[in-house]
Amino acid sequence: MDRKLEFNHRIDDETELRLIEPQDAEALDSLIEQNRAHLKEYSAWLKDDHSIENTRSFIERNLAQFARHEGFAIAIWHKDEMAGQIEYNYLDWANRKTELGFWLGAGFQGKGLATKSCRFLIHHAFNELKLNRIEMLCGVENKKSRKIAETLGFTQEGVVRQAGWLHDHFVDFVIYGMLTNEWAADFRG
Repeated sequence: MDRKLEFNHRIDDETELRLIEPQDAEALDSLIEQNRAHLKEYSAWLKDDHSIENTRSFIERNLAQFARHEGFAIAIWHKDEMAGQIEYNYLDWANRKTELGFWLGAGFQGKGLATKSCRFLIHHAFNELKLNRIEMLCGVENKKSRKIAETLGFTQEGVVRQAGWLHDHFVDFVIYGMLTNEWAADFRG
């Protein structure tokens, strides 16, 4: 990639969002490994054979996706520690929509980091990217992620039965959606 790719945003005095770059591989891999049991509960992407090489490949694919304007993952940094990740899983320009996903290390939960980070990416999607729709898919049993979607004003649109394979079984997903005209003033900021 010839040009420097950037996406940085300060959420508050202690928290910022930054594009995940090759030099972040060890920090990201360490966070994943420290939270392996916690993440595997709801994250199909975390496999038993996960390694630092998988993390480096993910970062390379993510930067290429970002350069093509097809989506991206960014790190959530809190007090100079990588706390988790948030992403536009894809950017569907033809239909002006995206899917928002996120995860946090267990020790970073309960601080409002996911909610604040989601709020910023929602604002960015609607106001900067001019998208019309954002979706969030949460496992039916993933009550914490579902609460964030509901807190932010997403509408539960339905349940898709056995929509994903989670390590050794199928799981149902709740689909949440938000349209640009539903992003009410009291949720902005």
